[in-house]
Amino acid sequence: MNPLILAAGLSGALAVGAGAFGAHGANGQAAEWLKTGGQYQLVHAVAALIAAQMGMRGVGWLFVAGGAVFAGTLYLMAMGLPKWLGAVTPLGGALMIAGWLWLAWNGARG
Repeated sequence: MNPLILAAGLSGALAVGAGAFGAHGANGQAAEWLKTGGQYQLVHAVAALIAAQMGMRGVGWLFVAGGAVFAGTLYLMAMGLPKWLGAVTPLGGALMIAGWLWLAWNGARG
């Protein structure tokens, strides 16, 4: 079992479900939060799979964790939880950015 690939797969499945619900079952701001969260989470689930295949597990985990925090806070607000959770959302973005920078650093090192 590969925990990173498992987490990336579950993340991708959740992202598709959230995006679909945002497109077809939610309205207003909630729909936008679901679609945005789904988009970012799905992209980073795929990026995590690629990182795992390249042997960059740390990068992959940053992508999964960042996607979970970023999208998760948006999903929770879409379900009616307090909007102060939006203050946590950028932490997920920072984790995703850190993953991309780590990936670039690995590329620069050869």
